[in-house]
Amino acid sequence: MTQAQTPHPEAASAPLKAVPNMPSDTLDESLYDLVMRQLDDDQAQEIVSIPLEGKSSVADHMVIASGRSTRQVASMAQKLAEKVKQAGHGPARIEGLPAADWVLIDAGDVVVHLFRPEVRTFYNLERMWSFEGGEAHQGRA
Repeated sequence: MTQAQTPHPEAASAPLKAVPNMPSDTLDESLYDLVMRQLDDDQAQEIVSIPLEGKSSVADHMVIASGRSTRQVASMAQKLAEKVKQAGHGPARIEGLPAADWVLIDAGDVVVHLFRPEVRTFYNLERMWSFEGGEAHQGRA
């Protein structure tokens, strides 16, 4: 989230919990909401959401965000993985944590890329994953 944006009202609500026998679509959406809320809480910058449902079998959502430093990127990644697990979505896999220039968190139907700003600019994933007829969304989709 850039400094000019205001926080979303949903960000202040209680943490989401997985409910037994909940339809998978609802569980997937709550995972996405959890990811977006946690990144907002951790003051991630320039959060972009790219909808992938029906376009890729990798995930339903790709979220890209920046941290101000390697320390913030690493902290956001570790906290996000812990929150995903606590909410009952299972363990998230993390890659790139030692260097923390680019950290990938695979939470299943939501894949999160956390970057330092310079590294994000270099790889420009938003452009690579934009599809014709669809755009990346700033903040929540």
